[in-house]
Amino acid sequence: MRAARTLAALDEVGTGDHVCQMLGPADDVADRSRAFVADGALFGDKVVVVGTAPRAMGEFVQRVLDPARLDGSLLTAVRREAENAGREGFRSLRVLHHVTPGDRAQRDERLLRSELDLEEFAADSGALVVCVYGGAGWDAPTLEKVRCVHPHHLGASPTSPAFQVYRTGRDGWTVNGVVDSDGAPAFGAIMRTLLAQLATVRLLCHGLEFFDAAGMSALADAAQSLPDRKVVCEGTNETVRMVWELSGFAVPAVPVVMAP
Repeated sequence: MRAARTLAALDEVGTGDHVCQMLGPADDVADRSRAFVADGALFGDKVVVVGTAPRAMGEFVQRVLDPARLDGSLLTAVRREAENAGREGFRSLRVLHHVTPGDRAQRDERLLRSELDLEEFAADSGALVVCVYGGAGWDAPTLEKVRCVHPHHLGASPTSPAFQVYRTGRDGWTVNGVVDSDGAPAFGAIMRTLLAQLATVRLLCHGLEFFDAAGMSALADAAQSLPDRKVVCEGTNETVRMVWELSGFAVPAVPVVMAP
């Protein structure tokens, strides 16, 4: 069973991990990520860098993918590399994704979709994925959304966010922590992104401590944003179910099921 955790160093990354590494202003991506890339040779993993591979890493990298020149989505590209890695005799795929700011008007939606895709890919395939964020051009709300969909964290902001959404098995997503007014916009965006791909989103909420009114409203709005969509929340505690009902959301018009 995958579990959320904070890492002290990249040599703690294991198979199936999807890590958000936040760099400080003075941090160098090559220096901070070299150990993760170099460990590919130690463990027999194929190393793929998404973005520009620093020259110092060249001897450890088998493949460099330019996000601007991919034939299809990033998910398609890494899945293809994972299949090739198996045929080539590697233990697994080790992906270093150096994420840089793009077009701000379209960035949030595409970035969130990409990170959720990578989270699903890492969980389902056993690949090791590290997404590196650093440098200028990032705004705090975008980084908060990104951090919420990584179960593992490292770097300049190593503490976990107030809530997390990450892959559980092959048919569900775990939600843990607290979804309050501060996190409601991020949670709503994550749910809309999942619902754009799935008719029914199954959330395992055993670790969900509390939803406030803003968080519940974000969930209800997301569930109603597209036709014929449904959210099933399993393992909700009595407080969450009671507040959901008292807030007026437990009605047929809101396609959300709250289950113990």
